Amino acid sequence: MSTSGKSSSSKKVAGKKMKASSVLEERRKNVWVYSLFTDFDISLFISGKHFRLYEKMGAHLLNIDETDGAYFAVWAPNAQQVSVVGNFNHWDQTAHHLNKRWDASGIWEGFIPALKKGEVYKYAIRGFDGIDIEKGDPFARRWEHPPQTASVIWNTDYKWKDKSWLKKRPKLNALNQPMSVYELHLGSWQRDPAEPKRVLTYKEIAKSLVPYILDMGFTHVELMPIMEYPYFPSWGYQITGYFAASSRHGTPEELMCLVDELHQHNIAVILDWVPSHFPGDAHGLYHFDGTHLYEHADMRKGFHPDWKSYIFNYDRNEVRSFLISNALYWLDQFHVDGLRVDAVASMLYFNFSRKEDEAATNEFGGSENLGAIQFLKDLNEAVYGNYEGVQTIAEESSTYPGVTHPVHAGGLGFGMKWMMGWMNDTLKYFKNDPINRKYHHHQLTFSITYAFSENFMLPFSHDEVVHGKSSMIYKMPGDEWQKFANLRLLYAYMFTQPGTKLLFMGNEFAQTHEWNFKSSLDWHLLQHAPHLGMQKTIRAINSLYRSEPALYEHSFSYEGFEWINADDAAHSVYIYLRKSKKAKDTLIIILNMTPVYRENYMVGLPFKGKWKEIFSTDAVEFFGSGKHNDKLMVSKSVGCHGRENSISLHIPPLGAIILKQDR
Repeated sequence: MSTSGKSSSSKKVAGKKMKASSVLEERRKNVWVYSLFTDFDISLFISGKHFRLYEKMGAHLLNIDETDGAYFAVWAPNAQQVSVVGNFNHWDQTAHHLNKRWDASGIWEGFIPALKKGEVYKYAIRGFDGIDIEKGDPFARRWEHPPQTASVIWNTDYKWKDKSWLKKRPKLNALNQPMSVYELHLGSWQRDPAEPKRVLTYKEIAKSLVPYILDMGFTHVELMPIMEYPYFPSWGYQITGYFAASSRHGTPEELMCLVDELHQHNIAVILDWVPSHFPGDAHGLYHFDGTHLYEHADMRKGFHPDWKSYIFNYDRNEVRSFLISNALYWLDQFHVDGLRVDAVASMLYFNFSRKEDEAATNEFGGSENLGAIQFLKDLNEAVYGNYEGVQTIAEESSTYPGVTHPVHAGGLGFGMKWMMGWMNDTLKYFKNDPINRKYHHHQLTFSITYAFSENFMLPFSHDEVVHGKSSMIYKMPGDEWQKFANLRLLYAYMFTQPGTKLLFMGNEFAQTHEWNFKSSLDWHLLQHAPHLGMQKTIRAINSLYRSEPALYEHSFSYEGFEWINADDAAHSVYIYLRKSKKAKDTLIIILNMTPVYRENYMVGLPFKGKWKEIFSTDAVEFFGSGKHNDKLMVSKSVGCHGRENSISLHIPPLGAIILKQDR
């Protein structure tokens, strides 16, 4: 017997086991030939019709032949070679080469054993130009915390509790329901006073945000881009990780938790989404495989001169598949209820922000980007065709026709469009000293001439309180009392006009400074009566908006609006009706745009009866002067404003009042 206590035969067996183990170990170091793609997947992808690429592309944790590991798939048709690098192979680009598919897809793929969740990686790509580059994964579900730039292998594990919300969402998120949107930037809405430089996590934000939205009465929140982005001052509008929730605030599961908490309290969630352009960071989409893959090669079409960023090549089928898959990913995996699509006008026109002689043209010699137009139509058909109760909203500033008209009727198919003309005209009017407003009276009446040509959302967004434009309160003229009265009046006008509503964070309590993405909102202002009064005004307006069908049932139709008097420029008074399906819900809105108290002002009525004041921006609790119409007003058979019946009332200075029939 040998000193080891084993026979020669047992040594042979042990030797075979060691050899097999060594072979298995060696095999684990290699890239296995494996694919998640079917021929049908490839056909859809190259025709621009694969809208769930996230199920196939990127990194996926799998068990193949009883071996755990990660499958990778990346589109790089012009690359000479592609490998996966990370800490697991000491960033050695020769260690794990992916296999290029035999078809025309341009996809490189393979399975690497033993890789686990949380492993960081990049694609080492030898480009068409022969230059070696390292790129993040366009389909990565998670990225490292900036300024680190690697992708992270990740599979989300979250149990949703919003089944009840999803069931009633088609009704609550419909276009005939109230939609009061609170737009916020997660990095600066609120911060911990003990650590003012640290941004809060998704879970920390949920603890404060959900009760605040409930208390204020907003129906929706809109999150400025939360997809991974490298440069914090871009506010998220220059994205590198389109499929990853920003790691600045935590894990993807923690973002899911935030959405879930909002849903459980019947609050809908809209995400800002940026399919218009992307930055030129070395680890991002730009020049991905040594060629202009995601962006146009013609820089008249592929480069945005204002933002120094790159424009997607919408003519390319695979790019359209990438972008539409991304839209569906957030609706599917994160249960969001809408996408606000950024910078649509810049997508629609080659000459957007360019001189005519510097802009490209389409095949017919026009300025329209036909590929982008087709992409937007495909996007909206895919979104509305796959999900119930969701909405897409276009941030679109041009006069392009039919943005919210159905695709089958020649439109782009969006649910809503930001009403930029209304916003600009309204702010221009309110900046006037009240003594001069009579000369600009029809700046406010003009929007009604086109208000029902699209499904409009009325926005006072982050764009209006940055870059020297001043805060909303300091856009208003007059002394302190008049500034606050003007702003309360502005918000009452906004919420009683046709269309849905959007208000940027801080506007609801009259933030005095311009928005600063580096710090928290100035919540301490609520210690002061004017700011607290403004917050109370918005809370009351939201409550009124949600409870009065006349303010939302016909948001996009002439049926819901009627002028009583649009022409009293001498007094700067406007009077109009908002109407629902039932006559008893009719509201009369009266706006006094001057600081003059209008006593015994005659108002023509839609029908006779008793009327009561149900809301006034001049209430003492709002920091107003408290001039009310306390008593019921009984109509008289006295003609006024072309109507048979009228009442006499008092209109508060720089105030808005709302009347409803008392039954």
